Amino acid sequence: MKYIGAHVSIAGGVEDAPVNAHKIGATAFGLFVRNQRQWVAKPLTSLNIDAFKENCENYGYSAKHILPHDSYLINLGHPEKEGIEKSRSAFLDEMQRCEQLGLDRLNFHPGSHLNRISAEDCMKRIAESVNIILDKTRGVTAVLENTAGQGSNLGYTFEQLRFIIELVEDKTRVGVCIDTCHSFAAGYDIKTSEGFRQTFEEFDRIIGFDYLKGIHLNDAKKELGSRVDRHNSLGKGLLGIEAFSHFMNDARFDDLPMILETPDEDLWPDEIKKLYKLQTKQNI
Repeated sequence: MKYIGAHVSIAGGVEDAPVNAHKIGATAFGLFVRNQRQWVAKPLTSLNIDAFKENCENYGYSAKHILPHDSYLINLGHPEKEGIEKSRSAFLDEMQRCEQLGLDRLNFHPGSHLNRISAEDCMKRIAESVNIILDKTRGVTAVLENTAGQGSNLGYTFEQLRFIIELVEDKTRVGVCIDTCHSFAAGYDIKTSEGFRQTFEEFDRIIGFDYLKGIHLNDAKKELGSRVDRHNSLGKGLLGIEAFSHFMNDARFDDLPMILETPDEDLWPDEIKKLYKLQTKQNI
């Protein structure tokens, strides 16, 4: 079964996320577990935590269908002492919030070298950051999201993601999220049936589906291989709505959180319905 939702607001408190997901007809959802524009946020209260868990239970959301996203401020590969210390502290806080909320994964963009260290040294630093934080937490998987490769961002090839995974000591608590827009922008032609087949044969060979912990479903404003990260609403970009039928009819993507990060949240209920309508009776 496919579990589809969107990255919903926590404006009234983290406990509102499952309520907001239910309103749009979602069977999964993504969220920030704190204000993502600030380095430091107020701790979760017992009321926040209990209400979040109660709302998840009331609306039928289990942890494996919820994909939290860390703050965009965090750079676990930051080349400078102050930057890496702040990033590690913030990421640890977010992993601990996931623990408190009963969530089992936290999605993050791997990191950026900022043109100050080599790509390899940056990836080693990312893995070191993950190791430090996994050692201080329990039960939450660190989920590397593939990037578009814009600027100095790393993690835009399957090989780079594998390099980081190989250096993570606890392989049971590291995973990968595939973003459709990022994949296309990075040069993976998931638009065509043949391109989709080749892309995920390569993914399985280099990384392996055992590591796949989530999908971000976004159309793309920029062309294949552009290395520019610009999301578009489903069917309004260069991927086109039919590209998403590959994901909807492939059993390898069953039982995962498949999360919209498309720019017009008013369209999310319709986008969720469109995705389910793409399903056929047979899997690819």
